[in-house]
Amino acid sequence: MSLDPNPVFRKMIVAWYESEPTCYIVIVSMLLVLLFGVAGVSVAASDPAYSSYIWVPGLLILFAALIILSCIIQIMNLYSDK
Repeated sequence: MSLDPNPVFRKMIVAWYESEPTCYIVIVSMLLVLLFGVAGVSVAASDPAYSSYIWVPGLLILFAALIILSCIIQIMNLYSDK
């Protein structure tokens, strides 16, 4: 009896936008955006004229953190599938 050349269990093909290097690039980019948002919060908090606009860098921090979290979850899913 010979072995089946086409096995049923194959390695999953990952799309380029879900690959590990892309996730790391996005994480580094979003860390830079997060730092930019932190700088924006500190500037807006230090100047009373801009204190009402502190929500803009706050949203920037929130969205960057959510994207970082989603990329970390994606990387964890990639490692769990191996």
